[in-house]
Amino acid sequence: MSPVSQAPGVERRRQLRLQRRQERLRNVWRLVVFSAAAAGLGYGLLRQGWTLNGPSQVEVSGSERVSREQAIAAAELRFPMPLLTLDPRLLRSELLDALPVEQVTVQRLILPPRLRIELVDRQVVARAERRTAKGNEQGYVDRLGNWISSSQQAMGSSDSQPETAIRVQGWQARFKPTIVKLINRRDDLGSPLKTIRFEPDGTLWLTTGTLGEVKLGGPDGDLARRLDVLRYLSGELPKQVQGQGVRSIDLSDPDQPELGLPAPAVNSANPKQAGQGVD
Repeated sequence: MSPVSQAPGVERRRQLRLQRRQERLRNVWRLVVFSAAAAGLGYGLLRQGWTLNGPSQVEVSGSERVSREQAIAAAELRFPMPLLTLDPRLLRSELLDALPVEQVTVQRLILPPRLRIELVDRQVVARAERRTAKGNEQGYVDRLGNWISSSQQAMGSSDSQPETAIRVQGWQARFKPTIVKLINRRDDLGSPLKTIRFEPDGTLWLTTGTLGEVKLGGPDGDLARRLDVLRYLSGELPKQVQGQGVRSIDLSDPDQPELGLPAPAVNSANPKQAGQGVD
């Protein structure tokens, strides 16, 4: 075949390659333009559409004591602020630390943009105090043994009072499980529970309406048995001492309770006795 007859075919292939190259360039430009437009739209939505512009976009529910304004102040929210920059886990932790609540759920909602905060109030059961570097601090404990400061308790209803008249002294975080057990058994001790007191070394004392001060000893696995003995003594001991009055009871060893009775009058025929065991 002559070169003249091949020329038209070569030219057509060259033109087709050129057209395909131009089409690819046009597609690349379309992709760049569309991507830029999408990025601009997304940025605009993030900055303007998904933004909390004021307190009305914060929903707070579930609490009878904490208002929306108090929750916003505790979370230190500043308006306007991009919704997606909020960390729900961090916000939850801050609210748990600052508010008298035992549970917090935080949700970011996009359409329409808003922040939803669901709270569960703490159930305050007793007044309490704890030792600090500045002295004794007054506060409260909830049904889970958690500390509640006086400022937290003051939120919401000013007439909110603990469920019981019990007082917890020497509160520490490590005593929470013991506090919960004692609060739950307060009506099963045979005598009204008045005070729960922890010494710095963990030694536990109770004050009851019938038996006075009761030493339960250090933290170990025998608390339930000691409380069973306490319930028994609350019913039987007043009959045995016949109105002498009991100053204290030591149940550190629940198998051998020790009583502290008022010292009798000292005379030559009846010397003073320091203590007495109970069978």
